[in-house]
Amino acid sequence: MSVPKKKYITTPIYYVNAKPHLGHTYTTMLCDTLAKYYRFAGSDVFFLTGTDEHGDKIVKAASKEGKTPQEYTDFISSLFRTTWDTLHIEYDDFIRTTEDRHKKVVRQVLQIIYEKGDIYLADYEGLYCTGCERYLTEKELNEKGECPDHLTKPELIQEKNYFFKLQKYLPKVKKHIEENPDFISPDRYRNEALGAIEELIKQGEDLSISRPKARLTWGIELPFDSSFVTYVWFDALLNYISALGYPDNELYTRFWPAHHFIAKDILKPHAIFWPAMLMAAEIPLYEKLSVHGYWLGWGDIKMSKSLGNAADPLELTNKLGEDALRYFLAREMRFGSDAKFSEEIVITRLNTELSNEIGNLFQRTLSMILKYANHLPKPQSHDIEQKLNAILQEVQTEYHKTMQKERTDLAIEQVLKVTGFLNKAIEEYKPWEMAKTNDENLLPLLTTIFRGTLVCFAYLRPFLPNTWEKLTNLISFVQKEVFPKELSAIEWDTQNMEKPKPFFPRFTNENH
Repeated sequence: MSVPKKKYITTPIYYVNAKPHLGHTYTTMLCDTLAKYYRFAGSDVFFLTGTDEHGDKIVKAASKEGKTPQEYTDFISSLFRTTWDTLHIEYDDFIRTTEDRHKKVVRQVLQIIYEKGDIYLADYEGLYCTGCERYLTEKELNEKGECPDHLTKPELIQEKNYFFKLQKYLPKVKKHIEENPDFISPDRYRNEALGAIEELIKQGEDLSISRPKARLTWGIELPFDSSFVTYVWFDALLNYISALGYPDNELYTRFWPAHHFIAKDILKPHAIFWPAMLMAAEIPLYEKLSVHGYWLGWGDIKMSKSLGNAADPLELTNKLGEDALRYFLAREMRFGSDAKFSEEIVITRLNTELSNEIGNLFQRTLSMILKYANHLPKPQSHDIEQKLNAILQEVQTEYHKTMQKERTDLAIEQVLKVTGFLNKAIEEYKPWEMAKTNDENLLPLLTTIFRGTLVCFAYLRPFLPNTWEKLTNLISFVQKEVFPKELSAIEWDTQNMEKPKPFFPRFTNENH
């Protein structure tokens, strides 16, 4: 399956009111894994992440810490960057909304839309949730009158504000979503976005895009009225083009439109407000919006710092290892659905697959080769090769299909079909019994299984990048295809080597 010539992948920019947790890590590691996949497959890739640094919440969080908003955002933004660097996230750019390059683009786009007549000043009264940084409708509140995401009651606010003519663009956004089924995925979120558009049309309200400086000064000043700063979405969403140097930078020309990855709690602004903004500014719409579910902590409640049930990614990495964490996140969550996170779930998944199925296959196959041959001989062909190649043909097709649909869980499942076949072959042929009778098929069998194992690691490379590096340092082999469709794509010459330490020792409560 072919890949696009170019791919622009973005995470949401993370709000700097708290340090990064597992939810942020999942989105970022997923995007990094997919960026690696597309790069390996031949796409020209640009991967963007960053931090969202303006708004009411930031001012309050900074005040609580005894810092200025700039000092506070510098500190928290650096935590995100340090975390991603520690986890070897290979982003191409890290955008901050407090950067001049971003502010310039925000003012430019606001001016374009204002001059077009799509921004106006009016009085407004509404229920404002500081956590969401937006006004909520009565229907959006729970039975206690609280924001369902932050479990706090919104504040009734009356003030003058600038509004974006959202109603003018809602039918156009709806039409685009209906005519382009892959614009938002999975389908449940596409349907949710269409339902939200219908509700917005019924309400007949436009979108508030500013805050008066009398109430908030920490924001980007409107280019046409210095007594207001812009609202968080008209600031934050524009990061996706400001990072590319819109409108005339080579990166923008080369990579836009983007493939956005978000969690479901910010579906509405990305699926509705953002396309409307792009239409108003006469900027081409993004390529695709992929929406994932939540990681659920104790009590099956969404992980969040405010609720105190968020897992720390650096602590997890120290306990599990970076590749094990990356593998678990990619394997456990069915993209679009919620997934549970607990110590028991992590240990079970990693021991069942990463240690037993994958790591042990590599370890025991190489150990038997070194035991019976005292070195790694050239690969030889065994009767199982023909059936193995047939499996690989199917696996390669499904692997690419599932990766390009963000179903990393199913892509890994394809590779496990191969490891399953190889493990079964070991149990059926019993190389230890073959060795007792000096069976001439022993080394052909073992080198065929070992070559199949290396092929599996080639497919798992986006998920296990550090393991792949260890593997290539351990064994000198030639890879003729990035994602091999037959065993002959992996070759090596006879070489002496020592038995390596296990890549993935079994995980226990102690080391977790």
